Amino acid sequence: MTLEILTSDLLSPVTHGFFTRKGGASSGIFDGLNCGLGSSDQREAVTLNRARVAEAMGASEDALIGIHQVHSPTVTTIVEPQSGEDRPRADGMVTNVPGLVLGILTADCQPVLFSEPDAGVVGAAHAGWRGTLDGVLEATIDAMVDIGARRDKIRAVIGPSISQAAYEVGPEFFDSFMSQSPGNSHFFQAGKGDRYMFDLPGLGLSKLNAAGIASAAWTGHCTYQDAARFYSYRRTTHASEVDYGRLISCIRL
Repeated sequence: MTLEILTSDLLSPVTHGFFTRKGGASSGIFDGLNCGLGSSDQREAVTLNRARVAEAMGASEDALIGIHQVHSPTVTTIVEPQSGEDRPRADGMVTNVPGLVLGILTADCQPVLFSEPDAGVVGAAHAGWRGTLDGVLEATIDAMVDIGARRDKIRAVIGPSISQAAYEVGPEFFDSFMSQSPGNSHFFQAGKGDRYMFDLPGLGLSKLNAAGIASAAWTGHCTYQDAARFYSYRRTTHASEVDYGRLISCIRL
């Protein structure tokens, strides 16, 4: 099956893609393009899936760079290919080296790709609620500026993520956001009983727009609601499945 790759005109002409689960070699609960080496999927299948992604990005397998994602605001600058054992603990990457592919893994969290083509700088971030709240998007923008990007020319796109209609949270979650800023109430709607519905992409877009970049957008795809195209940690939890696949989103100069 052919890979399905979502793109955005906002990031053009830089090569990039938000890959769906279609076209992969994994089977069972991982059926499709599972690119998570940390999953319990067969390593051979994940390795083959990642090789297909690298080929689709016009790069060699060793040029597909990953990080050990830990829901942090930490960002690393990539200057050369890395082995799996060398992956830094971070949630954002930036580079100005042509040919290196920055690959972010997600399964409900926001994959955010950044481009500043005039300066030849790109970035990628894994932005769950914790990382977004703690500043991983702003830190990625800052790191791009540090290696030559102009802030007012950076464009960012949020890929497939869990939508507000599918993201139910409890009062403790709501209170943690209110303790940081009462303005965060904008990202919540009342749910059933004491529950709230949280707008993660809305929070991401707000953070990106406030950072002073040229433009930002969300592709509008919900990972939870479209099981045929996307993996979802929350959907897996609700189904009492033992593990879940990871989507990959990539960008390169």
